[in-house]
Amino acid sequence: MTNDRLGDLVERARGGDRGALEGLLVSVQDDVHRLALRMTGSPDDALDATQEILIRVMTRLSTFKGDAAFSTWVHRVAVNHLLDRKRSAVERLELTFSAFADDLHAGLTPVAPDSGPELDVLAREVKHGCTLAMLTCLDRPLRVVYILGEVFRVSSADGAWICDTTQAAYRKRLSRARAAIRDFVADYCGLVASARARCHCRKRVPAAIRLGRIDPHIADQPPSTVIDAATAEMEALYDAAQLMRSISDQAAPEWVAVQIRSLLRSSRYQIVGP
Repeated sequence: MTNDRLGDLVERARGGDRGALEGLLVSVQDDVHRLALRMTGSPDDALDATQEILIRVMTRLSTFKGDAAFSTWVHRVAVNHLLDRKRSAVERLELTFSAFADDLHAGLTPVAPDSGPELDVLAREVKHGCTLAMLTCLDRPLRVVYILGEVFRVSSADGAWICDTTQAAYRKRLSRARAAIRDFVADYCGLVASARARCHCRKRVPAAIRLGRIDPHIADQPPSTVIDAATAEMEALYDAAQLMRSISDQAAPEWVAVQIRSLLRSSRYQIVGP
């Protein structure tokens, strides 16, 4: 959606147009979900956080003064909420890079090179969960700047505004987060450093199934879907940031929009606060 279109929706929503407000929320819900998923590391927690953030956007729209683009302001609202939110299920594991490395190497199983596309589909699920868990090894302030800078590729000016800090401080945090992630994947991730790292998603599939971290039936898909997934898994991943961006970004479920519409029609929340 263009900035002009968003600006029009903002003005109409602030004037009490509920249809415009719904359009605004729908326009940002997928982006909010992407951020929430990477910050929480948990699909269930991400969905809860997405709804909570959209409600904050809805009830605090009057505080948007146009100092930044609307999408940037939404990121700021989302970041403030995610930094203060209770810990997610993955965060409660209190993973460190050292502990995570031990977990990755536990239960590695050699696999035949011709194991078939079904294994590649399962390996992609392992990669998805692994990359999300890896992010939680960073503390929240470092995690959020890494996601903003490396995954969302926001500018340092926008990133600093979102995080309510100086550009120098933002760049310093981003540099620290990049170094931590880069060093870890270089030592342990077979997708990024295949020549020196023992861990590879395909080798982790049996352990992930045994621990209940992936559903073995996810590979029971139509052949074309399996082939597409296997092809995506085998694409070259050149660096740690590309690994993080490779997480499949599913849109927020339709019921999120349905829930927002329901809230808009209710009197539970004041739509535009004072």
